[in-house]
Amino acid sequence: MMVPVGPPFLGELEIAVMERLWAGGPSDVETAHRSIGHGRGITLNTIQSTLQRLYKKGLLARHKVSHAYVYSPRVSRAEVMAQIVNEVVTALAGGRTEPMLAAFVDLASRAGRDTLDRLEKMIERKRDERRRGGR
Repeated sequence: MMVPVGPPFLGELEIAVMERLWAGGPSDVETAHRSIGHGRGITLNTIQSTLQRLYKKGLLARHKVSHAYVYSPRVSRAEVMAQIVNEVVTALAGGRTEPMLAAFVDLASRAGRDTLDRLEKMIERKRDERRRGGR
């Protein structure tokens, strides 16, 4: 179950549309419907509404080609994930990072040693970036 913690909260269909656009590139409503909606029994209008909602949330860009809009992602998957994690931490932990870090490390440890090793390398890269003056 998704917890609506604020924009850009994404529902299941919105996530499916974003995944389609990240993987397949720009798309008009009909193309998105063929790849997402048709197999799910979702109408063209529902896909069109979903694309419009994502556009209004600032997650998609669009430009007109002939009589149809072509939509493309304005943000990467990583940017959306970072925003959602930030919103969850703010909403559920009052901005305190300790509970989120504990949950994340627990999740990584359950995924296995390789995941913990990758996490350790990511942390080390971030430390190096900060030492060099990056974010």
